[in-house]
Amino acid sequence: MNAWERSFWLWDVLFSITYLATMGLVLFEDGGTAGKIVAVLCLSGLGLAYLVRGRRLVTGPDYDYTPWMFITTMMVLLTGAVLAAGNASFILFMVCPLLYMTLPTKTASILTTVAVLLSPLSLLVRGGLSEQPVLLPMTAILIIFSLLAGRYTTQIIAQSKGRAALIDQLKASQAEVSRLSREAGTAAERERMAREIHDTLAQGFTSIVTLTQAIESEMDTDPTAARRHLELAARTARENLAEARAMVAAQGPSALASGSLEEALRRQAERLAEEAGIEATVEVDGPLPALPMATEVVLLRGAQEALSNIRKHSRATRVSLRLSVVDGRVRLGVTDDGTGFDPAAPTGGFGLAGMRARADQVGGIVTCTSEPGAGTTLELEVPA
Repeated sequence: MNAWERSFWLWDVLFSITYLATMGLVLFEDGGTAGKIVAVLCLSGLGLAYLVRGRRLVTGPDYDYTPWMFITTMMVLLTGAVLAAGNASFILFMVCPLLYMTLPTKTASILTTVAVLLSPLSLLVRGGLSEQPVLLPMTAILIIFSLLAGRYTTQIIAQSKGRAALIDQLKASQAEVSRLSREAGTAAERERMAREIHDTLAQGFTSIVTLTQAIESEMDTDPTAARRHLELAARTARENLAEARAMVAAQGPSALASGSLEEALRRQAERLAEEAGIEATVEVDGPLPALPMATEVVLLRGAQEALSNIRKHSRATRVSLRLSVVDGRVRLGVTDDGTGFDPAAPTGGFGLAGMRARADQVGGIVTCTSEPGAGTTLELEVPA
């Protein structure tokens, strides 16, 4: 509800007072009974027309058409009342505002002028105009006042409706912003979960499948190796279960919950050596500064993704991980002696893109240097 609708009860009060006062003046006016009866009936019709149709036109929604039926009825009843009883002209304090509230300003101004002229016309009809020489100047003043008051009323209504429209637009914009924020939050959370699943559960399941295939081929030929791979598969499954529970509880990676970042990287290197037989070393240059959990997660997930790609694609025999602090930034380098690849060629994979997305969240960068037959070096830098 806009300000115009909230304050319209004041107009109701004005119209009620005007109507009752006019009715009283007509009843106590000197003159014939027939004229009073006609005036009272016309005034009653005006009041009924306002209650049934007029008020709804003023307070209701804007219409694409001009309510000529209501306007015509009101003007006819006004003419009958004023011509029948001179004091009925006081009802103009009700009729004139209604004209401006329901009609365009130009049309309302014309009809207001006609309505004001009804009073001297009624005196002219009854032959009393010569007895009131000040009536014509007063009528001119009343017309000017009515036009100015009507224009002011129209402007107030237009401003109120304009503010109401702006408020509606603002509410719609706020609702749209809220909807887009929810959708963006949902998309961001979906992307985060996809990265978490790719970097943890998917890689763990891939290791379990690889170990299971190795166990199948070793059961008859090398029971000792099969038993070792079976133990490694069970450990990988337990770690995957711990990662899944941490993910559900919205905690950090289980590998960081049970130790430092350096220890987590060494465990990843040991797993690579056990699963794929690739020699893996971890070097840490000097003591690392205390890092936020989010930064440690980015470094750990980057190492996991790099080692997973090495295991699946590189055919490498040696891998080195190096963690250092350079110019206030922590740098993780992962180098292998595998087949390499062309970094400019599209891969269609999710790993490197996901790694870059993670790094962006903490202000980090990812660079990859490789060429076919020359191995690969991946560097991940994040603020210390």
